[in-house]
Amino acid sequence: MRVLVTGAAGFLGSHLTDRLLGEGHSVLGVDNLSTGDLGNIAHLANEPRFVFEQKDICQSFDPGKVDAVFNMASPASPPEYLKLAIETLRVGSVGTENTLEIAQKYDAAYLHASTSECYGDPLEHPQTESYWGNVNPVGPRSVYDEAKRYAESLTMAYHRYRGVNTHLVRIFNTYGPRLHPSDGRVISNFMMQALRGEPLTVYGDGQQTRSFCFVSDLIDGIVRLSRSDEHLPVNIGNPVEFTILECAQAVLEVTGSKSELLFKPLPQDDPTRRKPDISKAKAILGWEPKISLREGLELSLDFFKSKV
Repeated sequence: MRVLVTGAAGFLGSHLTDRLLGEGHSVLGVDNLSTGDLGNIAHLANEPRFVFEQKDICQSFDPGKVDAVFNMASPASPPEYLKLAIETLRVGSVGTENTLEIAQKYDAAYLHASTSECYGDPLEHPQTESYWGNVNPVGPRSVYDEAKRYAESLTMAYHRYRGVNTHLVRIFNTYGPRLHPSDGRVISNFMMQALRGEPLTVYGDGQQTRSFCFVSDLIDGIVRLSRSDEHLPVNIGNPVEFTILECAQAVLEVTGSKSELLFKPLPQDDPTRRKPDISKAKAILGWEPKISLREGLELSLDFFKSKV
């Protein structure tokens, strides 16, 4: 197949590109590099089946005939989407619509990368796909949360009313090599602080929870979903729940760091619990994660060491 991957120079987009190329497909990767990094795809410079174009998907474009579209384009961490607030709203709306138009024109399969942030600070635990969420529509994080919620609605509209073969993945916390070292997410923050010998920043009392999925597990789930007959959202993430303090301890053990913990106030609208119910993914995709947090941190260690 010839596949369009938007956000191809990003953390997830680059790993997805590697997976598709490894299966023998050709990939057109586009990215406006607002948060993407050409270093993530530098190893593909001599790959004849990969073409990269620096492009903003909020501008209409025609990539030519493609068999599948994976829309991975969006700032994804709080420091990024708070700095690029309007751009985040636009890529979730205008950019998503432009990529859906491409899928419709070429009768291509379409997968949109949504997020567990659609659940907001959840009142249901663990979160099932049928839960509608608890989102502050005008809070600081709304530029990301509501962009993703709108994109899901738009994607379903193209499926229902225009017959596009769409898929929606709700991605939970993911980590691994190529996760930007200063993007403000828990794993990258802790790994870089530990390796530098700095205090690990813990917000609140550290009892809030996250569920961390290693990147190769996530990409496998995304690819399986893209080839399924399921059109409604599907959670892809690791259901093993850790407190932030437990995550900090695991990072200290893997890095061998003697860093202490530094407690700071919890940011506004920061979710207190986050854990996917992956019953649906197990049932329809035969998917569940394989790599534990400790194993994933060890697999990520060399990458983070290279960024110190």
